[in-house]
Amino acid sequence: MKLGAFFIEILPLLAFFAGYQYFGLLMAAALSAILGAGVLLLARWRDGRIAAFPLFSVVMSGLFTAIAWGLDDGIFIKVQPTIFNGLFATVLLGGLVMRRAMMRQFFGAQFSLTDATWFTLSFRWGCFFLLLAIANECVWRLFTEAEWVTYKTFIAAPASGAFMLAQLPLTLRGRINSADNSADNSADKSDG
Repeated sequence: MKLGAFFIEILPLLAFFAGYQYFGLLMAAALSAILGAGVLLLARWRDGRIAAFPLFSVVMSGLFTAIAWGLDDGIFIKVQPTIFNGLFATVLLGGLVMRRAMMRQFFGAQFSLTDATWFTLSFRWGCFFLLLAIANECVWRLFTEAEWVTYKTFIAAPASGAFMLAQLPLTLRGRINSADNSADNSADKSDG
């Protein structure tokens, strides 16, 4: 990933932190949601598609920000990460109970991985999202609003990035080679 692309991806988070410092929680959330939508449109223009996970994230952010503005209550901004992460934990871990690797649904177009790798990633990410949901709930309830903003910006977001990087070795080991795919497709055609 290029440095410029990385900066564009974290721009909504930086806007959230800076917006909070100067304008308060509601304006920070609005700035972050607007920039998140902008980053999504830029990705659509650059890549010709929008991935499901970032789209869901921007829609959730926009929805909770609109509710917070409409009711003039910042609690909706604070609980949004709990609901978002809790929902993803439920989908990923619930999918495993149903014997489905839901990570494939989100990222199957970007990665060609073995079934075992998809299942392992679904389990790990499901547990991680559950941990984030619990942590967010504890922090916004037990600490000040400013401390929650710091946690969200400088602990939760970097932890997500670090966790994603920690999954890279598994993802690389679990790739399906295009030569293997070609051989499988040829075998399927000869069987049919």
